[in-house]
Amino acid sequence: MNKLNWLKPQWSILPVVMFFGVWEVVARFGLIPGHFFFPPFTTVVQEFYHLTANGVLVDNFLSSLIRVLIGFSTGSIAGIVIGTLMGYKENVDKTLHPIFSLLYPIPALGWLPILMLWFGIGEMLPIIIIFICSFFPVLYNTVTGIKTVDRNLIKVAKTLGASERNILITIALPLALPNIFTGLRLEAGMAWRVIIAAEMVAIPTGIGALLMKAESLIRIDIVIVCLIVLAVMCLSFERFFIFMEHKVTGKWR
Repeated sequence: MNKLNWLKPQWSILPVVMFFGVWEVVARFGLIPGHFFFPPFTTVVQEFYHLTANGVLVDNFLSSLIRVLIGFSTGSIAGIVIGTLMGYKENVDKTLHPIFSLLYPIPALGWLPILMLWFGIGEMLPIIIIFICSFFPVLYNTVTGIKTVDRNLIKVAKTLGASERNILITIALPLALPNIFTGLRLEAGMAWRVIIAAEMVAIPTGIGALLMKAESLIRIDIVIVCLIVLAVMCLSFERFFIFMEHKVTGKWR
């Protein structure tokens, strides 16, 4: 059985290869109605190469990537810091929880009209949208993680003379990491979905803007290229945090 272990990664790729093969055959021979709007996979690959070679895809992708990294990083850090305070300090939780409970149900894109009026159409707009999208889930997962820490461990640490700061850094936060990583992992992919939607509506650059331009020109191949880039980035971000979670907590979780 061990000799066949090396085949497992190859077998996992097989369904993907079959999917692209079926896509190519169905589109190439026009086996579905309206096949004009369903280009073959090889045509999409060729367009991906052309868009990359002339820099159009790279420029728009980098615009979206920078916005996602800034908005996601700042939103996540703010969520972890405030969530830690809310989870560890009951007074802070009682003060802030009603406010965040009121704001959390509003979808991130629901803020778009008022943010457009406040900040105009510019680089700050998508970054703030991503900040909002990332902040609340990470906040609530951090609060949950801190509150689920065994209080007996904290009592023992206090009995042994540990300060509040040491308890927070060496006990509460490490034990809350699985919940924190869950929030980061879920929102890593959601950040890309939100930025694409924001760019489609209000931003003239980025993958979402390129997607809308392609739609107006009826360039289905470019639309599919943009969707593939979105899918790859969502998956890559989520896999990155899964890897980091196992790397940090895998030995003791």
